[in-house]
Amino acid sequence: MNISAEMVKELREQTGAGVMDCRNALVSAGGDINKAVQTLKEKGLLKAQKKSERATGQGLVEAYIHTGGRIGAMLELNCETDFVARTAEFKELAHSLAMQIAAQAPRCVSREELPESAEPEVDCLLLQPFIRDPSRTIQDIITETIAKVGENIRVRRFVRYELGD
Repeated sequence: MNISAEMVKELREQTGAGVMDCRNALVSAGGDINKAVQTLKEKGLLKAQKKSERATGQGLVEAYIHTGGRIGAMLELNCETDFVARTAEFKELAHSLAMQIAAQAPRCVSREELPESAEPEVDCLLLQPFIRDPSRTIQDIITETIAKVGENIRVRRFVRYELGD
């Protein structure tokens, strides 16, 4: 099958994966972009699982104040190196997560922090549907960024303020 540069470009725009990774995924998928996207997601998930035990001592603190100044959120997002903490992908992830926290008011980062009686999908940040694309969870968004930047990423903590609460 002949894989065109336009096909590779389209797949790159959808996934953020490297040129050769996109080309190889398209070749293995027989030119089917949807299959290639799935292949790259699986590959990214495997990469993220391998990196999940690495220490995350760097990162940044991101703050988001909603229009009108009535709701705000602040989170600490960690990664392995300060180099990655300065990348556009990492900063965009931090901003998106701060907006998610302001909009959805999660009570904790992960399921392990919840009491057994709580509903994890509603209360836990990592299990919430992403506000910009409800077909993906916050954990999916983080995993995709891990695959792009090549380092472990972890939400350490967050706080949300609402005027009057």
